[in-house]
Amino acid sequence: MDDDRDKIPAILFLCLGNICRSPLAEGAARAAFTAAGIDARLDSAGTGDWHVGRPPDPRAQAEARRRGIDISNLRARQLAREDFYRFDLILAADTANLREARALVPADATARVRLMLDLVPGRQGESVTDPYYGADDGFAETWADVSAVAAALVAETSKG
Repeated sequence: MDDDRDKIPAILFLCLGNICRSPLAEGAARAAFTAAGIDARLDSAGTGDWHVGRPPDPRAQAEARRRGIDISNLRARQLAREDFYRFDLILAADTANLREARALVPADATARVRLMLDLVPGRQGESVTDPYYGADDGFAETWADVSAVAAALVAETSKG
């Protein structure tokens, strides 16, 4: 059987540098999909290229570890043209990254591009908290945001 209900969802999480918000979102989603027993192809990327090849920010890694999730093996990469074909859904952390992604969408792309928090009831149009320049407690806020997104993705996928 090869209809959409049997298709493994492919989701890319997108932020600016791919060292804070998007790897946390990938980690939260991986944990949520695994806990729900749902297969998914998940990845993260940034619109910028200055952190390519680097692991997530140590503060992001620490926040994920506090939740029992290891994201230390992830490496930053930049959004690529192929991503618009490899993924069903590209979720941007904020409106600036959404705008950047939409400017790159090929005419025949198969991926839908949306804001992450648009999936969470009552949070449409909001940005995931960017903790990079703030205090370490901003990472807990970011975790709360991306966990809500992960839960919404699992709920949507579970509906079939």
